[in-house]
Amino acid sequence: MEIANPLNKKQSNLYLAIIILSGILFFIPFLGRVHLFDWDEINFAESAREMIVTGNYHRVQINFQPFWEKPPLFFWLQVAAMKIFGINEFAARFPNAIFGIITLVTFFLIGKKYKSPRFGFIWAISYLGTFLPHLYFKSGIIDPIFNYFIFLAIYFMYKDISGQVLKNKYVYPSLAGLFIGLATLTKGPVGLLVFLITFFVYFLFTRFKNFPNLKKILLFIFFFAAICLLWFGEEIINHGFWFLKEFLAYQADLFLHPVASHGEPFYYHFVVVFIGCFPISIIALPVMFGKIVDVKKEFSRLMKILFWTVMILFSITTTKIVHYSSLTYMPLSFMAACYLDWLIVNKQKMKISLLILIAFMGFVFSFLLAALPYVANHHELVLPYLKDPFAAASLNVSVHWSGYESFIGILYFIAVIFAVVFFSRKQNWRALLFLFYSTAFCLFIYLLAVVPKIEKYSQGPAIDFYESLAGKDVYVWPVGFKSYAQYFYAKKPATPVYGEADEPFLLKGNITKPAYFVVKVTNTGFDSTCNNCTLIKEEGGFKFYKREAVTK
Repeated sequence: MEIANPLNKKQSNLYLAIIILSGILFFIPFLGRVHLFDWDEINFAESAREMIVTGNYHRVQINFQPFWEKPPLFFWLQVAAMKIFGINEFAARFPNAIFGIITLVTFFLIGKKYKSPRFGFIWAISYLGTFLPHLYFKSGIIDPIFNYFIFLAIYFMYKDISGQVLKNKYVYPSLAGLFIGLATLTKGPVGLLVFLITFFVYFLFTRFKNFPNLKKILLFIFFFAAICLLWFGEEIINHGFWFLKEFLAYQADLFLHPVASHGEPFYYHFVVVFIGCFPISIIALPVMFGKIVDVKKEFSRLMKILFWTVMILFSITTTKIVHYSSLTYMPLSFMAACYLDWLIVNKQKMKISLLILIAFMGFVFSFLLAALPYVANHHELVLPYLKDPFAAASLNVSVHWSGYESFIGILYFIAVIFAVVFFSRKQNWRALLFLFYSTAFCLFIYLLAVVPKIEKYSQGPAIDFYESLAGKDVYVWPVGFKSYAQYFYAKKPATPVYGEADEPFLLKGNITKPAYFVVKVTNTGFDSTCNNCTLIKEEGGFKFYKREAVTK
């Protein structure tokens, strides 16, 4: 039974308006402020660009060669954005920003129906004001949209098995199948795997109570298959079953082998989620490991199962990348909202251990946010301690710092302390608003004022060089490191196609047009591997070479 004072429709609409406005203000402005980052952001944006260049929207490509690893739905969304805003960073990130707003609204609507408008609002802003979820909605990677579809599929299946049926009792399993199909069309079959494992474990706990009947299962399969066949079916028809075999083989390889040198220890994702999901990773602890108070037991159980399914599944997966565990952010934010709502309803003070953890983690983040611009502006302090020649050389890039950038971190720590004080005085509403909105605002300002300057040290010189060659009939190629930036920023035409297999030809063959090479300063043997290459310049951690066309 709801204990809190009921909110009228006007108040509920006010919550919704605040959430939508917050999403618009925090997610959309300045999306193109900084270059896309290698690898994933540029990889996906380039695939979308190549769809536009070739006019082939059915095949996912990179370097105008088939890219079987990913289905096309996310790239279609990027293509749509690029058709509106042009081929640029803003367009590449725009779909995630829109889905960020949609996700916040979805949390509010589900939370409102599940418990109260207050709970839905807390759930939404806790997601808005957490580090990694906030950052991912301003990125050009696949996972935010992929996770959204999986979450909706799980939610609609829960609605069915919990007895919350509509007039047509087959709507919910149909919707679950549809959204899992969309998830599969976004990133692949791992979405279905997460869905099936989650509900298998759930039914084990409930002794298969309310297990869907055969008709519902068949409807789920039908809608799932219908969505998947929109692309997989066409590709099988056009290319044969070898395509599906190769696609599934790559997905399996992610589990069995560390792809692209992304092998990490078992506990990797636990560290990522605990640190990266500050502050909800701390606030959720009493619900995750303690007694659930004043919440519906079954949905809470399902959220816990979803969290641990994703954590364990991707912890045993050999390939470990930061965003692989990003689906955990959704149930984690739910659990944090449960605890915060309980504090408000019962007028309780947050546990002292949690307050200490929040203050400590707030200090760590604030210190890092403040130290990074300071060190960058006074890099002579750290140069003697850098063992990596590339990192040391990168710091020599000329970047203007005002000296005030470090105040962002300092002000954030002050905000965290205010939030801790408010929590300790049972001013829970004020505390959570202060904590989450200050986190969102800090990230917004940092991405606007600091990250573009930091990016100039890491990849800026290389990308500037690629941009200077855009539209020219030349070869552009990085040697000694993997990158997709040369395709996107040099606006590589559809022909000729060249890649790693052609590198010896570009370096020593009879090329008919100039070739430009980007190498890291650590590649000391490059000069001996390239015939008649001329050093153009050296900037930061990169050297830039030109090889003229060979004339006979």
